Amino acid sequence: MSAQKKKSTAKPRRFIFVVGGVMSGVGKGVAAASIGRILTSQGFNVSAIKIDPYINVDAGTMNPIEHGEVFVTEDGDETDQDIGNYERFLNKNIYRENYMTTGRVYQAVIERERNLGYGGKCVEVVPHIPLEVKDRIEAAVDKSNAEIMIIEIGGTVGEYQNLLFLETARMMKLTYGHDVVFVMVSYLPIPSNSSEMKTKPTQYAIRSLNSAGIQPDFIIARSSKALDKPRREKIALNCNISVDDVIAAPDSPSIYEVPINFEKDKLGERILKKFNLKPRRNDLGQWKKMIDRLKNTSRTIDIGIVGKYFVSGDFTMTDSYISVLEAVKHASSATRCRVNIHWLSAEEIEAKGTGLLKKFDGIIVPQGWGSRGSEGKIKTIRYCREKGIPYFGLCYGMQMAVVEFARHVAGLKDAHSAEANPKTPYPVINVMETQKENLAKGKYGGTIRLGGWPCKTVSGTHLAKVYAKKTGKKGIISERHRHRYEFNPEYRALLEEKGLVIAGTSPDNSIVEAIEIKNHPFFIGTQFHPEYISRPLDPHPLFVEFVTVCLKLQKRA
Repeated sequence: MSAQKKKSTAKPRRFIFVVGGVMSGVGKGVAAASIGRILTSQGFNVSAIKIDPYINVDAGTMNPIEHGEVFVTEDGDETDQDIGNYERFLNKNIYRENYMTTGRVYQAVIERERNLGYGGKCVEVVPHIPLEVKDRIEAAVDKSNAEIMIIEIGGTVGEYQNLLFLETARMMKLTYGHDVVFVMVSYLPIPSNSSEMKTKPTQYAIRSLNSAGIQPDFIIARSSKALDKPRREKIALNCNISVDDVIAAPDSPSIYEVPINFEKDKLGERILKKFNLKPRRNDLGQWKKMIDRLKNTSRTIDIGIVGKYFVSGDFTMTDSYISVLEAVKHASSATRCRVNIHWLSAEEIEAKGTGLLKKFDGIIVPQGWGSRGSEGKIKTIRYCREKGIPYFGLCYGMQMAVVEFARHVAGLKDAHSAEANPKTPYPVINVMETQKENLAKGKYGGTIRLGGWPCKTVSGTHLAKVYAKKTGKKGIISERHRHRYEFNPEYRALLEEKGLVIAGTSPDNSIVEAIEIKNHPFFIGTQFHPEYISRPLDPHPLFVEFVTVCLKLQKRA
């Protein structure tokens, strides 16, 4: 990218900047994704970008309890969880060009300066950093061929680290004029001692945005209750905006209902009017049917998710496993079954035993790293294997299933993953050969096996049958990965001899991609992450099969 890329001569493109006010975590990502779903349903090619203000180059090295899930794109970028929401709502892949951080932007500018990319000029924070951001937005538009690009700026307008991104948005308004629209997502608290919805924090947030040279076109009013007429009028008057452009966003039972709620205020129609565009169609029919299947169910099952990245003090933070949670919801809709999710700490199972698992129809052990909680997961897996409880292991959940089988079926008493116990005499899970040099040199960020990779399913296995039923194809599938450790091929023959089924491998047969257990209703572990590509309009077949089996077993009980 050039330091100052000229405006594209291609067909007109529109931009929607989504910014936050008052506080973070109120749903900017869901709001951005919902706007994308609405505009997609009206016939436009829409894509979305997430800008994060932290210095980290990507989200891959962050603590998931603090930051939430790391979402992996098809081309192997470790991104913010909002990219996952964009993919799920837009029902399309989002690529690395659509994700940037302060660290990534600064790194690119500094590298270009070192290579004389600026021709000896004095390189400054302003304008060169905002111009780099602008170039990246335009490059993402060019790659996706999006007619409308939604750009979410992380954090809130009052944060110092967001100023450069807001400056980019201001510059783009100058460049593109009416083809740029600003949306502020702001929280309206209802203090318990007054029971009145307060607009003043939003008014101050708008003033902060104004001080950056930006006037919002829309204010999405997030609150626990729907916005009433007096509050709507007060916001409009004090924030210099039309009453009709104040959009109610009350708490919703499901994030998938948010686009429907926005359309009550005709948000899509009003955005297109700002762009001087007309809807090509207006079809949220499939989306509404999906929601109807989620809400109108007569059957219920209870699923336990055993992990370690959701306990923070006295609070349960489920964002660490958001793609898993959403994939279960997609399967819930597909099977017309309400799935009650229960979060269980692996460390609590270590301390209290597997009695905590007795009430569940199925168990999922999702991704993880390191040794903490590993013994609780192994106990969980043994319980599921021996009791015939449906078990779904994802990445680390597959690895711990291999460890459990090696210990309690193959007789390798102290078997473990070399990641959890480097001194284990039986490292049935070991570091990948291609990763040893990275570890030796301390290269952690962005170096693990990432993104979409092919997997060859083994004929006759439960795994192969599930994929064949969904796609009608046999053999090669593609799934996304995020791992540095793998099934140790030195133990493959022994574990297969003892009854472990290798259900999927890399096309050259060198990497074990999936395992299962014979004569078990559902016991599948995958090295890959099927949850990353599950979508509400296209549920992942493995999650659908898992929920279906749990239902069948419940009926027999």
